[in-house]
This record gives sequence, structure tokens and C-alpha cells, in this order.
Amino acid sequence: MKKKFKEATGNTLAPLRPHLKWLVVGFAVFISFGSIYYTNSLVDQIRVREQRQIEIYASSLEFLANESENVNFFLILDEIVAANNSIPVILTDENENPEDYRNLDRVDKIDSEDQRNSFLKKEIELMKEDHPPIEVTLKDDQDNIYGYKYIFYKNSFLLSQLKFYPYIQLSVIALFGIITFLVLNYMRRVEQDRVWVGLAKETAHQLGTPLSSLMAWSEYFKGLYKDQQDVLIEFDKDVDRLKVITDRFSSIGSEPQLTMMNIADVIDEIVIYLQKRLSTKITITVSAFPNRDIGALINQSLFAWVIENLCKNAADAMDGKGSIHISILKANEGRIAVDVQDTGKGISKSKIKNVFRPGYTTKKRGWGLGLTLAQRIIEQYHSGKIFVKQSETNKGTTFRIYLNG
Repeated sequence: MKKKFKEATGNTLAPLRPHLKWLVVGFAVFISFGSIYYTNSLVDQIRVREQRQIEIYASSLEFLANESENVNFFLILDEIVAANNSIPVILTDENENPEDYRNLDRVDKIDSEDQRNSFLKKEIELMKEDHPPIEVTLKDDQDNIYGYKYIFYKNSFLLSQLKFYPYIQLSVIALFGIITFLVLNYMRRVEQDRVWVGLAKETAHQLGTPLSSLMAWSEYFKGLYKDQQDVLIEFDKDVDRLKVITDRFSSIGSEPQLTMMNIADVIDEIVIYLQKRLSTKITITVSAFPNRDIGALINQSLFAWVIENLCKNAADAMDGKGSIHISILKANEGRIAVDVQDTGKGISKSKIKNVFRPGYTTKKRGWGLGLTLAQRIIEQYHSGKIFVKQSETNKGTTFRIYLNG
């Protein structure tokens, strides 16, 4: 059954393989750079086209101006080319004093002549940064140069938009990707929650029948073996523990009730129970700082499950011989820290990030769900935090739990 469970849940719960992640990232980067390259190529083509268009304007102006007197340059320009309605253009004299302009909508809203000229001169300075002006040479009938005019221009609004289009496009795609990832991740977590809740409640249901039978056998043995009452008391304790475990599984998926309790007293009770059931070569000690009067908001049954799980994992890591030390101390921001330290085999740095992953285990037996459930209990039900504080191979591991005080 354990093997079938791992096979059934492995594909769902295992993280995406590293090479597939890099393949997706590489494909996304390729699309991003490809989009930017293609758009920049279009921008360059349009820029060359607009520059060529202005040069044609300038050549036409120069030709017609030298053939006629008192020419309205932009009127001729509009006649020659079907109305430039996109490229901002300013025509100036040889001293760069504005004479006329096109496609500068803001200028039309300025009533004052001085303010208009001032605005146009500022625009000329900005246009210089984009493109050098095009010179129009004025000649008389004897082909003598008697003056110059300059055409200043800048990129059209469309061209300016195209420059930023790939970045806007990528931002939208990235935002959509993030939203999609969050939605899919949320749906995956919901699906996992359903699996956990269903598994837990089914386990509780399956435990109910043998537990009722054990309770009946306990009463029967009490009447049959009156001289073995000490043994039967311990038997009852284990039956009661099974009741607690059944209640724990039943409470998975339900909102647990949190109570302010003395965390040191709760852990002492857990240690007393465990000490008789672990190897006699394992010692468990508890310390509290600055004193034993440290309260935390916990669900006693579920929190005890976490501590028991950490201690049993520690006992397995020590091969039944060593020491476990549980430290309780007040942390910052009103939190309570609980450290569970062992002298076991330790965890290699490459595996620390996987210890809370469903299915991960170093034992020959077990489903690898203990630490996953512990993390769920602490972080989801208690709004706390559990992590590997420190671990060193062949020296031991320390798990830290943060609770709300």
C-alpha cells in the first residue's frame, strides 16, 4: 500500500525536474530576446524611412525655394508629399529661429507668441539630440548662396511607441504568467489539501474499529488479570494515545482551536510519554529561558504530534543511542522559539531543502510524510514557522519552531 501511495502521489507532489525548469526558462528568454530584436529591427527600418522622408522634404524645399520667390515652404511640402501628419518638424532660419512647424500639438494650445517661440526652441534642442538638422541651401538666380534654412525633426509618436512596445509586451506576458502560475499553484495546493484531508480522515476512520476493540479487551483483561494492573495501566495509556492520534487525524482539514498554554508543561508531558517508549540509551532533556513561565497559542494535540515526530525522527537518526535536547525561549516580536536538537547523523546541505517535501525519507520504512504534516500543522494551523536551523553530518541536527506568544 505504501508503494502504491508513493506511485500515486509522486507525480503530483514531486517538484518540477531541474532540467525541465531550465528548458522553460531558456524558451522564455529566447522569446523575450527574439521579440525585442524583431521590434528593434522594425524601429530601425521605420527610423530610416522617416529620415529618408525628411530628406526628400528638404530636397524638395531646396529645389522649389531656389526656383521661386516668397515661397511658403510647408505649403509646398504639403503639395509635394501628401501631408506629413506624424513626424514632428520645425523649420528655422540660419540662426535657428523658428519659422514654422508641423505635428506639434502642444504648440497650438499656446496663445502667447513669446511662449510659443520659447517652447519651439526647447523642442529644437531636444530634436538635436535625436537627429542632426537637415540643411536647406538658398541660392539666387546666379547660383550664389544667400542663406540657409534648417529642418529639425524627431521620431514620430508611432516610432516612439514601438521602442517601448516589446518591454510593455513582455511585462504583460510576465504579469499574465505570474497570475497563471499563482492560480495553478493555488489549485495544486487545494488538490493536495483534499488528498491530505481525505487520507487523514480515512486513517482516522480505519483506526476507529480496532481502537474500540482494544478498549473492550482492556476492560476484559482488567477483570481477568487483577495482579497485572501496572501493565494494564500502561496498556490503557497506549490506548488513550491511539485515541489522541485518531482525533489528530480527524481534525486535519478543520480549523483547530488554539489555546494559550504553558509550552514547557506541554513539552514535559510529551517527553514523559516518549521516554518510556524510546530506547533506554536515548536521553531527552528540556530547558527554558528566561524561565518556565512561557505561554504560546497552540492546539495541544496537534503541537504534541509535531514534537513527537521530531523526537522520533531524531531517535531514528541516532540509531537508538544519543541525546535529544529541547530548548524553549522567548524570541523577538512576541514569538516563542522551540529548538529540537539531536546528536544524530545530520543532514547534508544538498538535502536540507527537501526534508519537508512529501515522500522524502532516509528510512527504509515510512512514507516520508511526518515532516510534511509537521510543517502543515505549524505553518497553516498555528501561523508559525518550522525549519532546519542547523545541521552537520555525523554531529546532529537542530529544528526550530516559531510560535505566536
